Amino acid sequence: MPKEETKNPPKSRPKAQTKSEAKAAAKPVAHATVATKQVAEPTGPARLKEHYQEKVVPAMMKAFSYRNQMQVPHLEAIVLNVGMGKATQNAKLLESAVEELVVISGQRPVVTRARKAIANFKLRKGLAIGTKVTLRGRRMYEFLDRLLTMALPRIRDFKGLSPKSFDGRGNYTLGLKEQLIFPEIKYDSVQSIHGMDITIVTSANTNDEGKALLKEMGVPFRA
Repeated sequence: MPKEETKNPPKSRPKAQTKSEAKAAAKPVAHATVATKQVAEPTGPARLKEHYQEKVVPAMMKAFSYRNQMQVPHLEAIVLNVGMGKATQNAKLLESAVEELVVISGQRPVVTRARKAIANFKLRKGLAIGTKVTLRGRRMYEFLDRLLTMALPRIRDFKGLSPKSFDGRGNYTLGLKEQLIFPEIKYDSVQSIHGMDITIVTSANTNDEGKALLKEMGVPFRA
């Protein structure tokens, strides 16, 4: 007698995955160590930007004999960079530095990672070693205003910034020894005292133009 056919349908084969899908499925999910909450966008006019348009532009045109306003150098970006070598041993220090940079800059920073491994420093490639943020537009002007009028005057025995820290293309970098000079930082909540590098990027072609621009903006250079 012929065998009865089974009523159960054959099991469907799993759908073939592409190479990219298989690679994504095999890749372990990295757990985020830093919150990614959104930071509110500031509103209203920036005082330092108005100062640039009303005072700085005419002064620069007179000093360098520019033919039109489009030739006058302007601020393009401000980069805040915090290196946390201790974060390789204690991840909470990096989380604290990120949150402090949010408070200082008003913008969510990114975590920087090691580009190569260094055995002597117990450093592996891809390990988180710092954080940085790039400010543009209104946030850039607001941060520079607070830096010049509130943070720098809080430095003990402050005698002005060095005029020799330009890179040859009108960009200026200054280093701060501690983040506590910013009044937004609460001393009781600080995990570790650390410094930071602040780079002011301008559209100037020379150091003389960049220095004149920043001086007109209110940057206190030493004589």
